[in-house]
Amino acid sequence: MSTIVQPGPALPRSPSPSPEAAPPAAPPQAKAGTPIWKFLLPVVVAAIVAMIAPPAGLAPHAWYFFAIFAGVIVGLMLEPLPGAAIGLIGVSVVTVLSPWVLYAPAELAKAGFKPANASLNWALSGFANTTVWLIFAAFMFALGYEKTGLGKRIALWLVKAMGRKTLTLGYAVAIADVVLAPFTPSNTARSGGTVYPVIRNLPALYDSKPNDPSSRRIGGYLMWVAIAATCVTSSMFLTGLAPNLLAVELVSKTAKVSFSWMEWFSAFAPAGLLLLLAVPLLAYVFYKPEVTGGDEVPNWARAELEKMGGLSGREIGLGALVMLALALWIFGGNLINATTVALVVISLMVLGKVVSWDDILANKAAWNTLVWFATLVALADGLNKVGFVKWFADSIGSSVAGLSPTVAMVALVAVFFFTHYLFASVTAHVTAMLPVMLAVGMGIPGMDMRAFSLMLMLTLGIMGVLTPYATGPSPVYYGSGYIPSKDYWRLGAIFGAIFFAVFLAVALVWIV
Repeated sequence: MSTIVQPGPALPRSPSPSPEAAPPAAPPQAKAGTPIWKFLLPVVVAAIVAMIAPPAGLAPHAWYFFAIFAGVIVGLMLEPLPGAAIGLIGVSVVTVLSPWVLYAPAELAKAGFKPANASLNWALSGFANTTVWLIFAAFMFALGYEKTGLGKRIALWLVKAMGRKTLTLGYAVAIADVVLAPFTPSNTARSGGTVYPVIRNLPALYDSKPNDPSSRRIGGYLMWVAIAATCVTSSMFLTGLAPNLLAVELVSKTAKVSFSWMEWFSAFAPAGLLLLLAVPLLAYVFYKPEVTGGDEVPNWARAELEKMGGLSGREIGLGALVMLALALWIFGGNLINATTVALVVISLMVLGKVVSWDDILANKAAWNTLVWFATLVALADGLNKVGFVKWFADSIGSSVAGLSPTVAMVALVAVFFFTHYLFASVTAHVTAMLPVMLAVGMGIPGMDMRAFSLMLMLTLGIMGVLTPYATGPSPVYYGSGYIPSKDYWRLGAIFGAIFFAVFLAVALVWIV
């Protein structure tokens, strides 16, 4: 039986909790009451993997690097420390042990090569990644929405229009993303800069707080719908995810086949529309909110809007800046980078006193997420650098030799999809894995390279649902504090399996 929650006067009269409350914002120290085994298990896993003899064809240093990476992943799943601290520890260990885990003997033997300096450059490389700073900028956009009250106002509008049922709110979130996706190649920009800052204000209206048991009232549900929906729209449109465009270019050069915007959309649309319709409902089943409805909620939102009065000058100023950013993201991709747009807008927010520099410095969640994602980008890049990714792909290629083209296609697409657990960037995944997979497919007699290429590329968006670091918006929604780590990994596995199964079932009929 549905739970009907009447908000009444007990509902908070303030905007959403301050960004400092959102995780992973705690300093890098052990959580109170954290069992000691959560600290030890990542180390044990890394040690056990390291003690296993390296597989044939893989250099020992690459295997040792993978052992450390495996330990980091286990640590991120258990979270004895904040994710940023775990990532920083992992990068630090690799940097210290770089002569044995990061560089081959041939590299070490080069005249003038200094592993200490080279490894430090590698460790800090993630901080030069544009997506990392776009994610950081997303938190600043959210801060602006909160400080001006515009976020609360928009949230109240949504609640007023669609707040009678939590499920309809979920569909509103999904619709917001699908409207923006065809025109915004950066899913981080559209999620972090437009969708997240708005929906972040919704949970507080239902007294749902981050880092608190009340997060399950409605906050966790809305955040998961948002990340799952943006993963679907990122696959649905060629221009919905920047790596899609890179993938098309790589396929054109490697497999000599090309695709138009409409061909891409037509290929994914049957599965994509089905998934979009299913996402809010699936989230309702697997992560059901405690607040399922209430007729008083829209009435309360209407009263709150009346109390707020008309739009303030700061709200109008922020709205103008957001529209400027959105316009440049949509139409200015050939002239200015999405991250540059975000940084310029943040600068204008400071100059216009929408937010202060002290506000930015105090946003622990943003700075913590910056460190967390930057270290993961470096670690994921390290897997490619040491040759682990190429070895893995080559091993898969040899294992599918002799299979029928269709069976081999399914197997390779599955490997391509689920190996995203090893990557903290879709761009990195495309760059490292797609050419190798295409080469493997071209070596299989009878393989339809057009269908195979398309099936590989169409998974790039939906694979972003797998982990808290799988795609740009992931750390934004994970950092909201409404989805605990264990829940995120569980939901990622469930939705990843569903997304892949639905896509595969439809694609084998529609594409192949």
